Amino acid sequence: MATVEPGIARHYDVSGLEELIIATLAGTGVDVAHLRASDLEAVDEFHIGGVAATRELIDQMGLKPASKLLDIGSGVGGPARFVANNVGADVTGIDLTQSYVDIATSLSKRVGLADKTRFVQGSALDMPFGNASFDAAMILHVGMNLPDKPKLMSEAARVLRPGGIFAVYDVMRLKAGALSFPLPWASTEAISFVATPDDYRSAAAASGFSVIAERPRGAFAIEFFAAMRARMAAAQADGKKSPPGVGLIMGDQARTKIANLTAALEGGILAPVELLLRLG
Repeated sequence: MATVEPGIARHYDVSGLEELIIATLAGTGVDVAHLRASDLEAVDEFHIGGVAATRELIDQMGLKPASKLLDIGSGVGGPARFVANNVGADVTGIDLTQSYVDIATSLSKRVGLADKTRFVQGSALDMPFGNASFDAAMILHVGMNLPDKPKLMSEAARVLRPGGIFAVYDVMRLKAGALSFPLPWASTEAISFVATPDDYRSAAAASGFSVIAERPRGAFAIEFFAAMRARMAAAQADGKKSPPGVGLIMGDQARTKIANLTAALEGGILAPVELLLRLG
């Protein structure tokens, strides 16, 4: 993994991203001097379905205010802040990209959640946490950059307490077919490691997890991007700026990345899939 990690970190590193986020929100009328966590939801939930997908995943986890949650591949911190703000759990995020860790930390301070969230730089396959440190863990659209799914599962199992829940929401391969690049998680095939649901299940079982729920979300994903295109078209027709969305974090190639992903979703090659796993 060490040989591909620098390339993955570079793929996600967007210069001046925090300033861009704040300026974009200000341009839509948000009072950025008194920012709330909910103000960020349009831009910091970097996965298919945005905050709606986060909410539906979290609702299945049974988290409590005293829970200690690990967000693996935490990005700029959207899902972590959602849980801290809506559940009251203490959330630790880990991400490979240092600039994302810095932005996540800064945004949490801006919205008053610095005491409920913390973010560290590191690899999902070699996490700097002690055994049995967390009550639950989640991963949202990160496994596509991880070539070693068994190692992901063994690390998650190591840091979770017995009975802990590991919620997975990743884009997975449902059938054979060529993918066009760039995609949101990879500029080239060299850093894309999309796997099948069976690959995830097998790796999970080998690390002591049992599947307690599974849900393919292909139709949900197609509807999400259709709605995004409709909002953009409506804004363009009215002579307005496009509303902020997940494309903001994707950089200059956002439209191409989304188009390539949408083609794979509509072709049935890829789909986001939820897996709820319990340890032991």
